[in-house]
Amino acid sequence: MQPNTLEDLKELIDAGSAVIPATLVVRNGSLINVASEEIYKADVAVYKKWIVAIGDVSAYVGKDTQVLDATGKYIAPGLIDGHLHIECSKLSITSFAKAVVPCGTTSIISGLDETLSVSGLEGLREVLDEMQASPLKVFWGAPFKTPYTFPESNIAFNMTPEVHHQVQAWPECFGVWELVREFVQEKEPNALGAVLEARKNRLPVFGCAPMARGRNLNAYLCSGVRLDHESYDHEEAMEKIRNGMFMLVRESSVTHFLNENLRTVTEVNPNVARRISFCTDDVAAGDVLAKGHVDNLVRMAIAMGVPPIRAIQMASINSAEAYRIDHLVGSVTPGKLADILIVDSPESFRVERVIANGQYVAENRRLIIPLTAPARGPSLHGSMKLKPVTEEEMTIRTPLEGKVRVLAMEVKAGAPFVRKGREAVLAVEKSGAVLPDPAQDVLYVSVVERFGKTNNRPVAFCSGWKLKAGAMATSNSPDDNNIVCIGASPADMAVAVNHLASHGGGQVVVRDGKVTDFLPLPVGGIVADVEPEEMAVLEQRSDDAARALGCDLPYPFLYMSFLLVTAIPDYAMTDLGAIDCIGLKVVNPLLGKA
Repeated sequence: MQPNTLEDLKELIDAGSAVIPATLVVRNGSLINVASEEIYKADVAVYKKWIVAIGDVSAYVGKDTQVLDATGKYIAPGLIDGHLHIECSKLSITSFAKAVVPCGTTSIISGLDETLSVSGLEGLREVLDEMQASPLKVFWGAPFKTPYTFPESNIAFNMTPEVHHQVQAWPECFGVWELVREFVQEKEPNALGAVLEARKNRLPVFGCAPMARGRNLNAYLCSGVRLDHESYDHEEAMEKIRNGMFMLVRESSVTHFLNENLRTVTEVNPNVARRISFCTDDVAAGDVLAKGHVDNLVRMAIAMGVPPIRAIQMASINSAEAYRIDHLVGSVTPGKLADILIVDSPESFRVERVIANGQYVAENRRLIIPLTAPARGPSLHGSMKLKPVTEEEMTIRTPLEGKVRVLAMEVKAGAPFVRKGREAVLAVEKSGAVLPDPAQDVLYVSVVERFGKTNNRPVAFCSGWKLKAGAMATSNSPDDNNIVCIGASPADMAVAVNHLASHGGGQVVVRDGKVTDFLPLPVGGIVADVEPEEMAVLEQRSDDAARALGCDLPYPFLYMSFLLVTAIPDYAMTDLGAIDCIGLKVVNPLLGKA
């Protein structure tokens, strides 16, 4: 991203001294200077990708300089999403850029861990190359390991310290991504090896420590983690800040922590605001199109009483400093990449025009440059390598008779990552089958390994989806992107899984043996090269099909996909079976005779 030859550097220095005219000038606006916490009249001069001057830039204007008039408007830095799983949007990087760049998001920090899990380094390399043509910058953090599950589930590619030795030298690598606290707690060798490699390379380590407090937090910090994006209340966030962490406030499509976490600023200590930044983590296309992206978080913070310039800092320079990329992005100052927004006012913060990498790319919430996804190579196709699933394999059987006690993983609206254990009593059929009971909201859940490494397809119980019939399944399911399927019917579950296997992945709804909706995700089985507006329609159609089965959760498929996340207590489901996320072990969902 920086000038990488002596001639490039000399040229940039000449542009900074006005020896070479600017390629673009923004005039007559008021600059929101997040570095000095001031707002004042100033123009901005840009040469190619770089900001070269602010203030009076008349000396920088040449006969070929493009001039944008910002009279009556405000100039702000491009926004940064500090922690984002792009693949959870089901949009490719190219498609995702079309959704968020018009909202003012010009940089994101991501591990691309879903891509890595399904396609290895070859597929990752394709995506890293793809982003070079995009106005959206991706600052990549190498995942500390893959998969993130504990015990370790089966995926297409495993990150090891040896792989870290290779990829941490890549120019796209800016740190180690999402070191999950349990792996530090257990002193897992691959995780610690990634940390040691980062120390050699002087790269920061990004964290994931939900509900970590006290001694658990202290031990975690001793591993060298710099920041965290997972706090379930403002007291947890405040403890992490007091212990030296940078704190990211998460406000995703399904988890809403901004109002609670920002109580650290509005109620506890306003001076901690400069240690706080924003992330969305997991977002749906329809949500972005309806509300905005990081710009929406700025508006939410202002509505809570955070001063506008502080809220804008949280969306820009704070993230850049936390991730040690503030030499490149985060402020409208000379020497930084020219990511510049023209907004209506600091208080209402409506993004009207967007400059990214020195190019005028969006206005009125629409991209104005052509952007096309590249041809996809073989590493991002053909990841469905499983034999057909049978109804029998989707059925739990027991030698016990009468009634049995079972453990169901229960999710509630508003807390998609938190699955508590719920005990239920189910009847045993004469055949020995312990079938789902929709009347009690007890369904089957299965995770089917799709990469051809095993024949794993365990079945357990879940609650919270309230399906009265049928089944739903998806291959977009972090953290390992095996196929997760829930259902009231083992026959419909088999149909759902087999449909995904034969169609290259996606998400599907089945009732009475028939597919009632299918959303194809042909790129790695996790994303698609479609317009954001089309994806929003497809997502709504899928969710409506799930609701037709009885589900009343706000995002049925996102909630289901998070069943595979073992980093948050109490229970999860992987291709190994039901997981006790506290004991970090596989457990039997059949608890015994009732």
